[in-house]
Amino acid sequence: MFVSMGRKNRKGFTLLESLFAIILIGMAVTALIAANCSFTKINAVGLEISTAEFLAEQIRELVDTLETIDPEDGKTTFGPEELSLALYDDIDDFDDTTFNPPIGADREPLNEFAAYTQNVVVENVSQSDLQQVVGDYSSNFVRITITVTLGGEEFARAMWIRSNY
Repeated sequence: MFVSMGRKNRKGFTLLESLFAIILIGMAVTALIAANCSFTKINAVGLEISTAEFLAEQIRELVDTLETIDPEDGKTTFGPEELSLALYDDIDDFDDTTFNPPIGADREPLNEFAAYTQNVVVENVSQSDLQQVVGDYSSNFVRITITVTLGGEEFARAMWIRSNY
């Protein structure tokens, strides 16, 4: 016959086993909460970047419909000749402009995105080196750069070249 010395036939967990189980469960819950917070932050930044890209594309759609050189005055003024955005009729009218609230391709303010700012720079660039900025109207190529910021931090930048032809 088998006799157990000092050990009873036990059912359940000891206090030490229960403590380890609680610690492990606590660590797992903490890790899940930390991961969820990280995913939430990443999703928020992704939304901000997507919105900034959308706002950059709105300016691109707007200026792509315009002439490179003013259809009325030709090459007399680089920059806005008109007094209001509604009258801008060529790309260089947008040089050094800032829109807050940002505007859409229809030139209307997008008030729901008022926290964002659109900055537009139009520069003439060398025909042989599109990175080199040259004087106004001294080249047949312009580079349009749109920067979209949120709270002073850049979230999107779009840049492209247009020809006067």
